[in-house]
Amino acid sequence: MTVDIHQHLWPAPLVETLRRRAGPPRLRDWTLELTGQPPEPIDPRRHDPSLRAAEARADGLELALVSLSSPLGIEYLPAAEAAELLDAYHEGLHELPAPFRGWAAACLTTVNPSALERELERDCVGLQLPATALLDERGYAHVGSLLDLLQDSGRPLFIHPGPAGARQPGAPNWWPAIVAYVQQMHAAWFAFRVHGRPRHPRLRVCFALLAGLAPLHGERFAARAGERSVIDEGVFLEISSYGTRAIDATVRVLGIDRLINGSDRPYSEPVVPDLGAAALFALRSSNPIRFLDLKEVSDGPAVPSCVQS
Repeated sequence: MTVDIHQHLWPAPLVETLRRRAGPPRLRDWTLELTGQPPEPIDPRRHDPSLRAAEARADGLELALVSLSSPLGIEYLPAAEAAELLDAYHEGLHELPAPFRGWAAACLTTVNPSALERELERDCVGLQLPATALLDERGYAHVGSLLDLLQDSGRPLFIHPGPAGARQPGAPNWWPAIVAYVQQMHAAWFAFRVHGRPRHPRLRVCFALLAGLAPLHGERFAARAGERSVIDEGVFLEISSYGTRAIDATVRVLGIDRLINGSDRPYSEPVVPDLGAAALFALRSSNPIRFLDLKEVSDGPAVPSCVQS
C-alpha cells in the first residue's frame, strides 16, 4: 500500500458552510477571507474530488489522507461556530471517493472527546491538531483528554501548522509558510519532548514538514541542554515541501524509519527524494503503515508519475 498522509481537500459541505459565514474564516465565491490576511483567490479545481482522486492515482497512491486546513483557524472559533464547520468537514470527508480517508479535527475552545470518538468510529484514522495548540504545558493539559483517547484507542496524532496570525506590513505572500509555520513546527517538536511524551508515553505522533527541521538542531540542543537527542520510536516526521537535501539530512539524524511520505496537496507538489528504491518504499509504504497501524504492505515501492527532488 502506497500512502500520502498529508493532503487538503475542502469537501462541498465545508465550502457551502464557509460561504454562509458573515465573518472570517469565510469564502466569497472562491475568495478566501481570513483574519489578519489579505483575501486569497482559490482555484476550485484544487478541491474537486474527482480531479484530486485522479491526481492521487497518477501519484501511485492507494491511500491519501485529507485533513482540515488548520491555518483557517476553525478549531479556535467559539464552540457553536466551530461545531457547524467541523460537522460539515467531517460529513464531507466521509463522502470523498477512494483513495481518500481523513484525519478528524476538534474544537479547541471547548474540548469534547466524545465528538472525537464519534469521528474515529466513523473511519477517521486519527486526529490532526494545530501546532499552536501544543506549544507548552498548558496546551497539553488543555487537550489532554483528546490525546488520552488517541493513546487508549491506538490512534495517531498529526501535528500541522496552525493560524499564522496577522501578516506583517510589507511581508510577501510566502512569509507565513516559510517563517510562521516553520517556527510553529520547530517549537512543537521540542514541546512534545518536554510536555507531550511524559504525559502520553504510548502516543504515536507525526510532525508535518519535517518538524520545521527541528531535529537538525540536535548538536545545539546537546551543547545548551546538556542532553543528546534520542530516537523516539513513536515519533515520525512528514516530508512535504522539502527535497532530497533536507530529507537526507534528517535521515542522518533520525534514520529512515522515522520519515513518512506527505505532499501537502494542493499547496505543494509531491516530492520523490533521490535516496533509492528502499528509502522510497520506507517513506511511502512501510513507515506510514506502521505509523497508522495498518496491516497491508505491498510488495515493493510505487514511484509516482510526478517526480521532484
